[in-house]
Amino acid sequence: MSADARRALLLEAGARAFARAGFHGTTTDAIAKEAGVSQPYVVRMFGTKLELFLEVFEAAGERVRAAFAAVLDEGPFDPNRDADWERLGAAYADLMGVDDTLQVLMHGFSAGSVEEIGAVGRRCMDRIYATILATGCTDEQARDFVAHGMLLNVMMSLRAGDHLEDGGALRALTVCTFGDALALVSGDAGVPDGGAAGPSLSRGR
Repeated sequence: MSADARRALLLEAGARAFARAGFHGTTTDAIAKEAGVSQPYVVRMFGTKLELFLEVFEAAGERVRAAFAAVLDEGPFDPNRDADWERLGAAYADLMGVDDTLQVLMHGFSAGSVEEIGAVGRRCMDRIYATILATGCTDEQARDFVAHGMLLNVMMSLRAGDHLEDGGALRALTVCTFGDALALVSGDAGVPDGGAAGPSLSRGR
């Protein structure tokens, strides 16, 4: 493998490991085992666990920003039209079942007390929010869209979709939060009778 290919392999392995245990709970040894290489090799390639995490974290934020930007590149966006918010929400929903992007973001934001990680997190959020504002929406519409996305991330971290059979108020919140995207995160629990009723995850206002 070329050096670039090996680096990409380690970044993918790092993303999987960090998505499971976060920055503080992941060791370079765990990343090495995930990638099938030696621990010294990870250190030789990236220097420190922090440097590897920063690269993984920023890449995750860029994937979210790029997903939103791709929607805007498709054509005009009317911030007062639900169908356009649904397109933007669908781009976010697509990230749920693809890789560890959203879980890495959650861990990165929660580790923001680490100065370097906090700086990357603020930069990522700035770029994502600016991309949403490029739709022509108001600050309040953009805030509500981002807030719903953060709630989705929290519910995914709780694996709420895998525990619909537990019932209770959390079930109702889960169904309401994910809407039509519930099937992406429901695991073996499946979609409740009657489908994923409730507002679409893409509502930005």
